[in-house]
Amino acid sequence: MALLDFLKRKKEVEKAKQKPVKKAEKASVKPVKKETEKKLEKKPAAAKSSGVAKKGSFSYDAIKDPHISEKSTFLAEKNQYTFKVLPRYNKNEIRKAVEGIYGVDVLSVNLVKIPPKKRRLGKTQGFKNGMVKAVVKIKEGQKIEIL
Repeated sequence: MALLDFLKRKKEVEKAKQKPVKKAEKASVKPVKKETEKKLEKKPAAAKSSGVAKKGSFSYDAIKDPHISEKSTFLAEKNQYTFKVLPRYNKNEIRKAVEGIYGVDVLSVNLVKIPPKKRRLGKTQGFKNGMVKAVVKIKEGQKIEIL
């Protein structure tokens, strides 16, 4: 193949440039690490314990939207806010998402699973979708502007 001939020539040139090394010299020569191996090396423990803490990433997908109801407005006065969330996310992920989106300190997260309910319109029967609500308690003095 004419396209790959340049690769063959390149290998031949590299072999010609390399000088034969004696066995005694081979043992004393240290292997040179490639750039990719250097990147994969772990950082020392001293670098990890530096005073700068790295903020974890968060997902905007965890929170669908705020759940606004009469009860949630009363809870907002007590620094507790209610959000509709996707069922696959856990409390820690919801905590990170609220802290990241709204920039507040979350004290606790409680999840409420609401099951689907049967609904009927004439002869047609169906289900009202269920959902998962998260009641998030934030630090006193902080506020989330939902509306």
